[in-house]
Amino acid sequence: MLTLLAAPAAMAQTLGHERQQELVYMVRQDCGSCHGLTMKGGLGPALTPKALSNRTAEGLANIILDGVPDTAMPPWRPLLTENEARWIGEALLKGLPNETH
Repeated sequence: MLTLLAAPAAMAQTLGHERQQELVYMVRQDCGSCHGLTMKGGLGPALTPKALSNRTAEGLANIILDGVPDTAMPPWRPLLTENEARWIGEALLKGLPNETH
């Protein structure tokens, strides 16, 4: 699996407000179609901070980018950068915002 090298602070600086908003929308809509629009689970497991408490942002980013073989979780690497996937992982661990500020 991929190991991400970007530091979280440096990564957040590379994602502008507009892109963060787009990522939140994507997670709520695209990921929410399997994980539930409230992120409390569905076809896929819950993506709430409590449900992810044993995960790391880097581990989540790897799953986002490469998917999970033999499951419905597809790889998002063709559509997301490593920094974006890591940002999503961090946002999920904190609780995905309705919108970013």
